[in-house]
Order: sequence, then C-alpha cells, then structure tokens
Amino acid sequence: MAAKILANLIVVGSGVLARAFVQAYRQALTNASKSGVAQETIQNTVRRASKTMTETEAKQILGVTEGSSWEEILQKYDALFQRNAQNGSFYLQSKVHRAKECLEAAYGGKSGLST
Repeated sequence: MAAKILANLIVVGSGVLARAFVQAYRQALTNASKSGVAQETIQNTVRRASKTMTETEAKQILGVTEGSSWEEILQKYDALFQRNAQNGSFYLQSKVHRAKECLEAAYGGKSGLST
C-alpha cells in the first residue's frame, strides 16, 4: 500500500515539475521577445559570421602584395609564424595562420606546399 502511494506521489510530482518547466520556458521565450534579446542574439550571430578575413586583410598581415608568388607567401608565413612562436604571442600567431588559410583558398588550395 505504501509503495503504491509513493509511486503515485512520484508520478504526480514529476507531472507538476514537467508542466512548471514548460511554463517557465514559454515565459522565458515571451520575455526574450519582448525585451529584444532574441533579435540581438540573431544580429550578433550574423556579425560573427561576417567577420571572416578578406584577401586584402590577409595580404596586409603577411606583408605581401598582389603580385606575390605562393612561395613568397609561404616564406613570409613561416618567418612570421616562427617569430610569434618564439615570442609567445598566440593571438598574432593565429592571425598569421588564418591569413595563410585565406590566401590558400584564394590561390587555389596549394596546401601541399605548406608546412
């Protein structure tokens, strides 16, 4: 008899918790749409997606010009990457790496030549 009451209490309690959770979630969505949080989140996501590096930016980072060969780009990349590896600037090292990746795509993916 006690087991039946305990099981009934657990079933009813979990049903109440589930309804409360659903109601709280709906209220949170309503509050977010009223305060503009949802729109702001969407705008921030779009901004992050549009912050990819341009080819011009990549060439400025590596210090190369429009007429530079792929070998020259790799030499500049290696020098800058090693210099930042020695001095410990991970941010600059990652910028240099992203610039090389961007130019790899622009030069037709010659990644077989890279280190």
